[in-house]
Amino acid sequence: MGETEKNAAFLKEIQGRMERKLKDGEIEIIEYWKEQIDRVASMKPEGVAALQQQLKKISEMMGNRVRTIKKDLSH
Repeated sequence: MGETEKNAAFLKEIQGRMERKLKDGEIEIIEYWKEQIDRVASMKPEGVAALQQQLKKISEMMGNRVRTIKKDLSH
């Protein structure tokens, strides 16, 4: 196996690891937000206003997380 083949194999291995890490992170994020939505779905709200309030809370949590990640990326 020549140097070029070794480099290609190494790059393919690193790419596979990165893809796996990204997918694992995506699964973790989706599971977290699914849990939040499932909690709201299992509630017995007193009306639409209570449900809207819970959905607004989840939306704010998501917005805060996005802002935090963007801030981390900009540094």
